[in-house]
Amino acid sequence: MKKRSLSRREFLKEGAGAALAGTVMLSVPFTVSARDKIRVVMVRDAGLFDEAGYLRAATVQQMLDRAVLALLEEKDPVTAWKKLVMADDIVGIKTNVWKNLPTTAEVENAIKTRVMAAGIPEKSISIRDRGVLSDPIFQNATALINARPMRTHHWSGLGTCLKNYIMFVPRPPEYHDDSCADLALLWNLPVTRNKTRLNILVMFTPLFHSIGPHGFNPEHTWRYNGLIVGRDPVAVDAVGRRIIEAKRREFFGEDRPLNPPAKHIDLAETRHHMGVADPARIELIKLGWQEGVMI
Repeated sequence: MKKRSLSRREFLKEGAGAALAGTVMLSVPFTVSARDKIRVVMVRDAGLFDEAGYLRAATVQQMLDRAVLALLEEKDPVTAWKKLVMADDIVGIKTNVWKNLPTTAEVENAIKTRVMAAGIPEKSISIRDRGVLSDPIFQNATALINARPMRTHHWSGLGTCLKNYIMFVPRPPEYHDDSCADLALLWNLPVTRNKTRLNILVMFTPLFHSIGPHGFNPEHTWRYNGLIVGRDPVAVDAVGRRIIEAKRREFFGEDRPLNPPAKHIDLAETRHHMGVADPARIELIKLGWQEGVMI
């Protein structure tokens, strides 16, 4: 509560100082050293949508399971999720409800299914986007699962896993300066610090081009049929950005940079010492359907 009384200038100064003091912890026991290569898993399935264009919930669950098993080098989904959450955890599943491209109920249910299978009672789980600051589960959460769709964004260049935590502050527009350059500071708030166990970037039908604050044209989406999963949101977002950039080159027939640039991804690593954006330091595991993978 004390941090909420600070001016944005004071808060940015304090957060930057904390980051410079050492590596920002993303979740226990996740840390990043200068020598680490960060694992990110991408899974795609050509049969994700049925003949009527609806998501197959069972396929979504299978995709999430495959990704988490590869990420944590396990053979059983429940065993893997027990590495992410403990039976006494209070779990907030941070989703995204933007009407044109939401996280989807299928992804939310797949996450909740595995969290409960790991021993968390339903009463200790909440799935929210807006209103997390007034949600008792999120207020007392000991673990967060972060899941959102990838899309171009009017203020930050891209809507990313990093940006998905902007609802953890009472005045999100205060983070719009300089193309939302300092979104990494959202991950050092008392309500989020050291709590994130998994990041899931939903790439079912990503939006690769838009104009204006709420711009959406279905012609600028495509069925990529993928999930990108990792412990480090910076690395996950960096992989997603490369795919969006590749699709923009394919669609426009030329290099068409994001406007504004999604600088918050790189600055998370270089300015705030959080995570890895450098592709050379990301171990990308690609599972499933490879046609049109673009990376």
